[in-house]
Amino acid sequence: MNRTRLSLWYVVTYLCLTGLLFFFFPEQTLRLLLSNGDYGTVMPRVVGLFMFCLGIVVAQIVRNSTQQLYATTLGVRVIFLAGFLFVYLKSRDPMFLVILGVVGFGVLLTGFNYLRERRTSRQAMTQA
Repeated sequence: MNRTRLSLWYVVTYLCLTGLLFFFFPEQTLRLLLSNGDYGTVMPRVVGLFMFCLGIVVAQIVRNSTQQLYATTLGVRVIFLAGFLFVYLKSRDPMFLVILGVVGFGVLLTGFNYLRERRTSRQAMTQA
């Protein structure tokens, strides 16, 4: 599951980078993500802190090659996608479409590699 593992570095990167940006530069980060909402500075910083810490957890999953959690990372991100779509429909803030695109790309990247490597692994097991 090497390609799946590598695809998770994308997740680590966007979580940690965006988390730090939200924490230290909330207004600028909101603008960068095309937000048209008013979220103040406290909540974006809290969100940034959560994102950064979640990035650390995913980094540990990748670093330790915890393959049992690869599918969980996909499932959690699918829930996030549904949530971001819901919040976009309620707020019409384009930031949530940007986030939906970033997370969605990661889901496709990890999902494709995960399914491909599982199929290859099953074929190797049946041939042995």
